[in-house]
Amino acid sequence: MAPIAVGDSLPDGTLSFFDENDDLQNVSVHSLAAGKKVVLFGVPGAFTPTCSTKHVPGFIEKEAEFKAKGVNEIFLVSVNDPFVMKAWAQTYSGNKNVKFLADGAAKYTHAL
Repeated sequence: MAPIAVGDSLPDGTLSFFDENDDLQNVSVHSLAAGKKVVLFGVPGAFTPTCSTKHVPGFIEKEAEFKAKGVNEIFLVSVNDPFVMKAWAQTYSGNKNVKFLADGAAKYTHAL
């Protein structure tokens, strides 16, 4: 399979997250991204040192630059369960822009 490039359509799959009411949501990537320009990035695991101190903060800090380029949403995907992803997201108290999405069984990751 060829790698995904800028401008390509993402494959569909189901990812999980806790919404602002703390309700677990299982949603398709296509529904999350419908009509939007999105940045999708993945990391090997929640709470890994480099991802926690470099990757995630870098995307949080660059949010305004992404918005200026027309990006509507920033999605972080990791092969963890939604409870771990929620806990990890809570360590970034100032984050309102990167959505932490769980791919617990790695099905979506394999589709990429």
